[in-house]
Amino acid sequence: MASSLKSLVNDDSRYQKSFKLFLERSSEHQCMLDFIHNLLPDILASIGDGKSHLNVIGVGSGAGEIDLEMLSELRLKHPGVTVDNEVVEPSGQQLHNYRVLVSQKPGLDYIKFNWNKMTASEFEEQWKEKKMTKKADFIHMIQMLYYVKDIGATISFFQSLLAKNGKLLIILVSGKSGFGKLWSTFRNQLCNTEMSQCVTTNDIKSILDSKGVKYQSYELPSQLDITECFTEGDEKGELLLDFLTEVMDFSKTASPELKAGVMELLRHPDCSVESNGKIMFNNNLGVIVTDQLT
Repeated sequence: MASSLKSLVNDDSRYQKSFKLFLERSSEHQCMLDFIHNLLPDILASIGDGKSHLNVIGVGSGAGEIDLEMLSELRLKHPGVTVDNEVVEPSGQQLHNYRVLVSQKPGLDYIKFNWNKMTASEFEEQWKEKKMTKKADFIHMIQMLYYVKDIGATISFFQSLLAKNGKLLIILVSGKSGFGKLWSTFRNQLCNTEMSQCVTTNDIKSILDSKGVKYQSYELPSQLDITECFTEGDEKGELLLDFLTEVMDFSKTASPELKAGVMELLRHPDCSVESNGKIMFNNNLGVIVTDQLT
């Protein structure tokens, strides 16, 4: 990343604000919910090996809405089970939101929540220090592998925690999405190499292929309305631009050349379609499901 540009993840408050706006302007959660209700049940059917107690780990669980939907499907597929749910989330605000959501939602008595305010690598460190032997039946890592240093090692660690018939679910932006195009074009200028931010499901597939790991993959169509980004000085447009580029105050701190290049690409047919006066960015997600390492 160009030295004058600051990574958005360094400012949790602005990151959470831009992420909230992103969710409002995109169909991201809706396409995830469609996947959870229509495709995930068959994936979850084979886990557990007939046990009455299941262990789940959510890595980068955010505010918990998606987690609770998955746990609900898990319960439907395995009626009567109890669940131990490790929640791993570094943002205190998001963890608080998750706890509030749990306190307001009836019928969760079958789940024991363990709250871990930490990153994936801190969780890994702690797990190894405590010499934990517990195995997980279902682990999900949704939209979080942008924020780890060694993606391959992180995936291998969590795979190593899977029980017999356990499943690891990864959701990231698709290599075919506008993000994929934006990041491959401006990788050197935008990406904070410390944090592997410019990563898509194509990268994950390459890592798994190189290790000979089998997986199933799915493509989830999603769109993001980026029209406001093209109104100079629009506060919400600037927040969205920060989210798209992962750069704090991108409009104000990027060089005129970089800004012009990014704005041009965002409108390009490779990234977006224009309809009814709106510019809709391709926000397709990719899902990868893999099993216990053999």
